[in-house]
Amino acid sequence: MFTKTANRIFQEVIQKYHIHNEVDQVFENPYDKNAQLIEHLLYRKCWIDTVQWHYEDIIRDPYIDPVAALKLKRQIDASNQDRTDMVEYIDSYFLELYKVVEVKNKAKINTESPAWGVDRLSILALKVFHMEEEANRIDASQEHRLKCKQKLDILLEQRIDLSKAIDQLLEDIAQGEKYMKVYKQMKMYNDEELNPVLRKK
Repeated sequence: MFTKTANRIFQEVIQKYHIHNEVDQVFENPYDKNAQLIEHLLYRKCWIDTVQWHYEDIIRDPYIDPVAALKLKRQIDASNQDRTDMVEYIDSYFLELYKVVEVKNKAKINTESPAWGVDRLSILALKVFHMEEEANRIDASQEHRLKCKQKLDILLEQRIDLSKAIDQLLEDIAQGEKYMKVYKQMKMYNDEELNPVLRKK
């Protein structure tokens, strides 16, 4: 199943990141994009999500220096664009993979593309990791750990369900029961022609 591979790679990424646990650490992708394209894309995707997770923690510091906060906001904006680009690369992989499938007359379209499901699965892996940390925090109260353990159980169940749904979607596409239709994310705020503030500059 596809999500078995995806979940394994997401855990690899998160464990690797937390060895140094620094947002500016050097990124190295262990999967060759020519020999292992989907693995390469999944690893890169989750790394972007993991760094951005920690960006979001840092910027919520109530005492953060305003200049540093502005710089970090720009980094978050760039990370969001990278995240969207990676989703589109992953969908392109699936479009190529299933391009020869004969779509059945009664085939249905899904509410989201496979890669946006993968996006949610990557974020879910981060939620699981950090909720597990909280559930086992020795400096936290027993009440805190118990509440986090209950939330962790829900997240783990959610990962099972989401993984199943993604695998079923891919199987349906492979069988021609559903078809992919991908729309590029037409973000306007980074475009100098579409954002009126940037256009004035």
